[in-house]
Amino acid sequence: MIEYLIISNNALLVRVANNDIAYISSDGSYTTMKLINGEDYTFSFNLSSFERIIEQQLKNSAKMFIRVGRGLLINSNFIYVININKQELILANTSSPVKYTLHVSKEALRGLKSLIEKTI
Repeated sequence: MIEYLIISNNALLVRVANNDIAYISSDGSYTTMKLINGEDYTFSFNLSSFERIIEQQLKNSAKMFIRVGRGLLINSNFIYVININKQELILANTSSPVKYTLHVSKEALRGLKSLIEKTI
């Protein structure tokens, strides 16, 4: 079943299926939500606030989103490659040509890799 997340601030309201969100990144008090189709939306609140909204609205489905480091929240369904040596995390979906290469600290990637390996 598709669940929708509704995010709004003063000037913008976005209703998006949780499976369409690739990742959410933070830059200070601004947060950008990147969709797997390449679209992005910026909101004027921090990543912790975004996490709370996800937990409140998506309940159990919120577990698909994993915090990686201080400024990144990813949809674990799109993890394609974790390369610790290059400090790269690649998110992709086989049904879309869009691929995101994110630069993440080695420590954060080690933690993510360990978490993924435990679920195997």
